[in-house]
Formats: sequence, C-alpha cells, structure tokens
Amino acid sequence: MHARADGKQDAAPPFVLSAASTMLPQQQDMLARARAFAEPLLAGELLRNGENVLDHANAVAEILASIGGSEAMQAATYLIYASFHLNNPYEAIAKRFGDTYASLAVETSKLMQVQGQARSGSGASKQGEAKAEHTETVRKMLLAFSRDLRVVLIRLASRLQTLRYHAASKVPVDRPLAEESLYVFAPLANRLGIWQLKWEIEDLAFRFLEPDTYREVARLLDEKRREREQYMRELCASVQLQLQERGIHATVQGRPKHIYSIVKKMRGKSLAFDQLFDIRAMRIIVQGVEECYAALSWVHEHFQPVPEEFDDYIAKPKPNGYQSLHTVVRDEAGRAVEIQIRTQAMHDHAETGVAAHWAYKEAGVKGYAGVSANGDYDTKIAVLRQLLAWEREFADSVQVSQLGLFDDRIYVLTPNASIVELPKGATAVDFAYTVHTSLGHRCRGAKVDGQMVALNTPLQNGQTVEIIAAKEGGPSRDWLNKDLGFLCSQRARSKVRAWFNAQALQETIAKGREIVEKVLQREGKTAMKLEDIAEQLGFKSAEAFFEVVGKDEFSMRALEVLLNPAPAEEVAGDDGVVVRKPRSGGSGKVLVVGMDSLMTHLAKCCMPAPPDEIGGFITRGKGVGIHRHDCPNFLKMLEHSPERVIDVQWDDAAAADSGHRKAVYPVDIQVEAADRQGLLRDISDVFTRERTNVIGVQTRSHKNTASMTFTVEVQSATRLHNVLDAVRTVAGVRQARRK
Repeated sequence: MHARADGKQDAAPPFVLSAASTMLPQQQDMLARARAFAEPLLAGELLRNGENVLDHANAVAEILASIGGSEAMQAATYLIYASFHLNNPYEAIAKRFGDTYASLAVETSKLMQVQGQARSGSGASKQGEAKAEHTETVRKMLLAFSRDLRVVLIRLASRLQTLRYHAASKVPVDRPLAEESLYVFAPLANRLGIWQLKWEIEDLAFRFLEPDTYREVARLLDEKRREREQYMRELCASVQLQLQERGIHATVQGRPKHIYSIVKKMRGKSLAFDQLFDIRAMRIIVQGVEECYAALSWVHEHFQPVPEEFDDYIAKPKPNGYQSLHTVVRDEAGRAVEIQIRTQAMHDHAETGVAAHWAYKEAGVKGYAGVSANGDYDTKIAVLRQLLAWEREFADSVQVSQLGLFDDRIYVLTPNASIVELPKGATAVDFAYTVHTSLGHRCRGAKVDGQMVALNTPLQNGQTVEIIAAKEGGPSRDWLNKDLGFLCSQRARSKVRAWFNAQALQETIAKGREIVEKVLQREGKTAMKLEDIAEQLGFKSAEAFFEVVGKDEFSMRALEVLLNPAPAEEVAGDDGVVVRKPRSGGSGKVLVVGMDSLMTHLAKCCMPAPPDEIGGFITRGKGVGIHRHDCPNFLKMLEHSPERVIDVQWDDAAAADSGHRKAVYPVDIQVEAADRQGLLRDISDVFTRERTNVIGVQTRSHKNTASMTFTVEVQSATRLHNVLDAVRTVAGVRQARRK
C-alpha cells in the first residue's frame, strides 16, 4: 500500500522478477529525465534546515554514484522530493517512469516521514539501556520498513549530505538528528561495508555532538601531521622494498585514522592520546596466506613486537568472517606502529563487505571485548551488501525485496512516535498489549494513521496506531479464537488467558466467602473476624480459605466445630500445659486409688485415653492431672516431686454415661504428607467415614510438604489405631501417628 496526499492508500502492483512488467521502452537517460521532471516542482524550495531541495538531491545522486549506485537509485532521489508535491504520487511517477521508480520514491518518502516522527518522539529522549534498545529498534525499522531495501542506501546518502551541508554552512544541527546519525546511520553503513559513508557520517555527527572534544583531537593530530605522514611514507616504501628483496610481493600503504575512531579507542581502553598504538598505521597486502605469515616473520625480525597486541584473525577469523594479522611493533626510536597483514581477497572482503569488524567497532560502552555477529539478523545484514551489485546488474528489472528480508517483524509507531516492534501479522490488540497489559485489557477500538479499523486488521510497517480504551473492563473471549485473528503474539495471548484465569479465581473466592458467611449467620457468629477463622483453621489468609471452600475441598464440619466447641474447662497444671476436660465430664472417667470425689482432669500435653496406662499428679488447688505413663512431662514430675504422684485408673463403670452415650477423649493426630490440592478435603472425608469428630485443625506447608495436626475425639486409644490406618491410605500421606 502507498501513501497519498489525501490520506488514502493506493494498492501497489505485486512484485515480479520479470523486467517486462516494469520496464518502459523510453527508459533511457532516466537520471536526466527524472531531474527534468522534478526541477519545476522543487524550484526555490528549501528543506527544514534551510538547504535547497534541488541542491540536496543533486548532492545525494553524486554520493550514490560514488558508491556504485545505479542510475535508477540516483534518479529516484529527485522523484522522492517531487512526490511530496503530487496528489497521487505513485500513479503519477509510475505513468512516466514505471512501477519500480514509483515504489522506490513513495516508500522512501514515507520512511522519511516516519523517521522524523520517531526522532521527535519519546523514545529518542530515553537514557541508558532504554536508549540503546530504542536505537537498535530504529536501526531494524530502517531496514525492515521498506519492501525495496535500496531505500536504505538512499537514506544513508541523504543523511551524509545533510551533515555536509550543516558543516559547510555552520548551521547548528539538532541533537536528535546528530545522535541518530552517529548511532543509527553510521552503524548501518558500517554493517553494509560502505566505509566512505560510514567514517564521514561518524566524524561529522561527532563534531556536532562533542565539538570541544572533536577540536582537541583534531589539534593533536595536526600538531605533527606533516612529520607523521612523512615518516609513514618513508617507512612504507622501505618495508615494501625489503619485502620484495625477500621475494614477497606486497603493497604497503598507510592507513587513515578518523577522529571519532580515535576517541572511541581512547575511551574504550582508557588511553591517553600519546598511548594509542595506531596513530601510525600500516597495511601490508600480499598475494597468499603463506606470504602473510612470511611478511609477519620479517616484520617481527626487523622491529620490536608488542606481544599483547598481536591477533591472528586468519587462523581464527572473527565471527563475521573478518580475516587479517594484526600486530603492533616499535621502531628503533620506540615509536609504535600498528600493522595489518592480509591477502588482497581478505582486504576486498574487509573493505567492501560486512566483515569489516563492525562488531569490533561497535563495542561502545562495552569496550573492545568484542560483540559477536550472531543470529539470523546478521545473516540478513550480510545479504544487503549485494544490493549495489544487483542494482548495477538488474537496474529496474528486479525488486530485491523478493528476498524476504525481515519478513517476520514489523515496526509501528505510538501516537507520541515511540517505535513498537511486533511480529508480522500483529493487530491493534497485539500492539495494545505490547505497550501495556492494562491497555490491552481495556482495548475497545483502534485508529491506524488516523482511520478507524477493525481490531483484527493486520498492521503494516510504519503505521501510527492509536488505541481507544475503556476506563475499566477486560478482554473478550473472542480474542482467544485463532480463527477470528484478533491476536498474533503468543505473549498477548498469554496475558488474555491470565486475565480470565484471575477472573475465575475471584469467582471461586466469592463463592467460598458466600458459603462461609451463610454458616456464620446460621450459627449466629457473624461478629467473628474472617481472618481469625482462617488462621485458626490453618490458612494463610481468608482468601486462601475461601478458595478451598469454593472449590469444595474443605469439610464445613471443621468450621462448625470451631464455631461451637464442646463445653470445656481449661486449667493449668504445674507443668504449664493447659488441659481441657472431655465433653462428657472427665472427672467421672478416672478413679483415684484410695480416694473418692477428687477432682481430676486429663493433661493436654499427652491427652490420655483408655486403655493407656496412666498416672496422676496432684496440682496445687486444681485437682489431679491425669497423664500417660510415658508422657515426658509426667516422667519429669515423677523425678522431681515423687511425693505428689498418685495411682489412678480408668473407671470403666463411668465410661458410659446415663444418657447411653459413650465417653469420648480428645487426642492429637499428626499427619505429614506431600502437599497438593484437595489434601485437607480427602483427610477430612476419612474422619467423616470413620465417624470421628474433629474439634481442631492446624496446618503448615513448607517445601511442598504439609504438616497437619488434627484434634479428634475418640472413645478409646484402640479405636484410634483404626482411624490412623485409614488416614495412611490417603494419597500422598507419608506418616500418620498419635502425637
């Protein structure tokens, strides 16, 4: 689709490999014809920075010619600026010059507009890691935006001319434009291997960003420039002659250094200017690999090498394929000289291809440890360098976008011009969830480039997306239906599922709360705090308690027992343990040998029950505490106060009360099990089947292990064994014993 002045879109013709559909018979002298077409439209027009548009187009065409760009690319430069003055630019240009020129011009003009928005957006003002992420996204967008990647080369040439104009006219450069030039355009030129553009964009942008540093380094370079250049000319000539005398045919030349490159190395290695090794730099180009090592041997014989500065990138090439021998030596006067030794093929690859150590040069704040070229992204970058060759070979006949580079991602803009990266096929709903989860939940509509669209409309590169959101609310279940096409991103789909899962949980909690509140109303206990009830039942919070109740994983009998405990009299023995008498009257169940009508109570520390062997301990004013013979507290009492220990035994006649109800005794059961959902419910079901009353529960979970203490009422310790056997059959239970 192509932008029109009236805001509508024109359909572009499909891309084909045949030249027949795009070439016109009169496509001769295309550059001159394009310039003649654009000149009356551009006459007297100025760019925002004050540069004449026609002069700018002339200069960009010259830059493209210098890097090998075809006549088609040069001609498109004029058509790009002319398109801003046409009502229907695609049709007008296609009619006169063909579809390829129309596509190239319209796509580039649209990219120029999007870049301007991004440069003024919120992303450009970020700092630190956020700034670096924004910069890398802009780089990718620049490459991914256009279906015809020749657009990238045109934009690089245009940016260089803009910087040249500012440098020549002394007109200040906006900082965002200079930063974009240094951190986006220069690295792209670097990756493409177009060094003529790369180093000049870097130096000019750095000159505007840090003028004081630029002038200082320039001054240091100029101080002894003539002396240094004369020294290097003589040294190169001497080395070349001596290598030839040794039978090594070599071309030896000095290597230029650029101010920004020098500053990066000084900062990256924390070096002063006079500590740099490669202010004096030499390159030796030989015929074969054997000659590389022979030349290296000769260099190390005639100069003093600096061992820590040697790198063999021939034996072990850099991840991006770069090959060369790097060494630093000192002459008789102690002056350091950096020397690179490589074959002609290695040199061509380094100078004109993507291998020219872009990872090494783009290390940035990470210093010079190196950033490896990796992943599919860099594989795609490697192909881009072939664009110039394809331009010369195929001219208008081939649309290089057929390669499908970056087809898996798109880049769109927020209303404030921040760039958002999305998978291809993403919709406005995907966009909303990428910006913020809450915005995704509340998304109700979308505008794309100012026009309302359906929420399942796939987005395209460079579009500006605005989300229309409700103040509150949630997503639609239709969004999870893949056939309806609302969501492309798996991340967005997961967020929608999480919202519905959270809603289901809240419904379960609400159901559990309703059940608990009905029980409290029925028992007349509405004044009790729900958090206190949950804590007494062993839950971390009231919501956790309601969730289990709502899932029907908790026996409400335990809650009823908690709300209506059996009548009990709490007394404290000398051992400090509070004990509670059984519901049926504990004093009638134990006989004190030789005495009648003596108050007794069952000790809670060991909770005896018949037929346990028991003993009595006379407390001060609180009767006789009844303990099991093996109770640790009782054994301690027997040791320290044997005179207060008396014989007692179970009163079998009183064990059954007059109401034909057998006496029951409280006993603690300790259970250890693998924690899982529904465990408490399953154990409670066992107590129900065994007709065992539970009067207290305490639970604790740690590292997937649940520790539970149940206080139950049993008629005898013998009966307790059957209950324990039944509990041990529950899935996950590792241990069940009397406490």
